[in-house]
Order: sequence, then C-alpha cells, then structure tokens
Amino acid sequence: MPNLELYELDGCPYCAKVTSKLDELDLEYESHKVPRSHSERTEVEEVSGQTGVPVLVDEDNGVEGMAESDDIVAYLEETYA
Repeated sequence: MPNLELYELDGCPYCAKVTSKLDELDLEYESHKVPRSHSERTEVEEVSGQTGVPVLVDEDNGVEGMAESDDIVAYLEETYA
C-alpha cells in the first residue's frame, strides 16, 4: 500500500476533488486537516513551501509536497490507476 499523505481543508472544493480521486482508486492516505487561516498553516508550508491546499506527499515515489488539485489528480491516475 502506498504511503500517501494529504494536507486538506474541510469545505475546500479542490481538496474534495483529490479525495474523490483517492477514494475512486481505493487508496488509503493519512489526512492532515489544516487551519482555515493561511498564517497558521505552518505545517503545510514546511512540506510544500506554500500555504495553499491540497498538498500531496508520496514518500514512496519521492513526492515531497505536490500542490494543485489537477496536478495531484493526474499524478494519482498516472501512478496508481
């Protein structure tokens, strides 16, 4: 099973797009809920260099902080479909 982590925010449509793809591909992942305030998102900033979400980490494949929901969905399709 892949070692996936997703930094996400409740109510975020971009995050929902990624979680839908993870569920569709039946992939397990660890969810990290980030604060609503960008200034409090230090954990996701340390991982990805920015405060936006979603951010995917896939240590097994050297992905240390992929941002942008469309890029993440395409990566998941290409790697795990």
